[in-house]
Amino acid sequence: MGEWSAHDDPTNAADYDGRDPHARAVTKRPEITDKKRKTPTMAFDLSSIHRGFSSAPPRVVVYGDHGVGKSTFATCAPKAIVIQTEDGLGSLDCASFPFAQSKGDVMAAIKTLYAESDHGFETVVLDSLDWLEALIWKHVVDAKGKQSKDKIESIEDFGYGKGYAFAADEMRHVLSGLNALRTERGMNVVLTAHATIKRYDDPTNAAYDRFAMKLHKHAGAIVQEWADVVGFAQIKTTVRQEDAGFGKKTSKGLSTGERVLHTQRAAAFDAKNRYDLPAVMPLDWGALSAAIKGGK
Repeated sequence: MGEWSAHDDPTNAADYDGRDPHARAVTKRPEITDKKRKTPTMAFDLSSIHRGFSSAPPRVVVYGDHGVGKSTFATCAPKAIVIQTEDGLGSLDCASFPFAQSKGDVMAAIKTLYAESDHGFETVVLDSLDWLEALIWKHVVDAKGKQSKDKIESIEDFGYGKGYAFAADEMRHVLSGLNALRTERGMNVVLTAHATIKRYDDPTNAAYDRFAMKLHKHAGAIVQEWADVVGFAQIKTTVRQEDAGFGKKTSKGLSTGERVLHTQRAAAFDAKNRYDLPAVMPLDWGALSAAIKGGK
């Protein structure tokens, strides 16, 4: 288990060891050698015990519908630099890398921020995850498809979900690089994603629809576990019943214009946080940052 390196081939997932990014070492730890196996093992003695809150910057994922303000929220984080996988910044005045057209471009941007540590940026933003996933699928088809005897033209052509399993490893590779920027370079990590409505089969109740990240279930589960905050962004609305005549009623949605961030899981949407945040708060980086510090 080694340290993430800027010398990793940014286009090759083989540089990633395939394990969960939580388990990947990004700082050197004391090692001992098992004489029988002659391989280094971690020194899990009493001096290695850690107590207290993590001081590492947060890993935040914010997802929601088009136009809700995800990119604005993300670029309001301190000294942000954006890795673009979609053309979603519009007129926002922010620093960004050239538009990434491959998974290799994304890894090259991460590699640059890792290697050139005097760049002055404090936050890395990836906008957006679902467009990154499309680049990952293409990368898997191009790389793994050449090794197959079958004609592979899409992620579905691998069969039995193998393509999505390959893609999950590639997503872990990207998250591992972002984790290194967070842990070793002290950068906040903010990822955006679009929302979709998915059917949720609740084993204790009837199935129902809910908002979730617009990602394949394998990639979505990996991102969900990796993040410290997964927030659902929404323009606050109220529903009013109106008389439609002949004893019938219609429902009319009214927007208040207030943009909010849900940080705790509910029946209507996926969300989570590791900081004891309020369930609903303004869609504002300053508010989130203050609440995280208060939660710690």
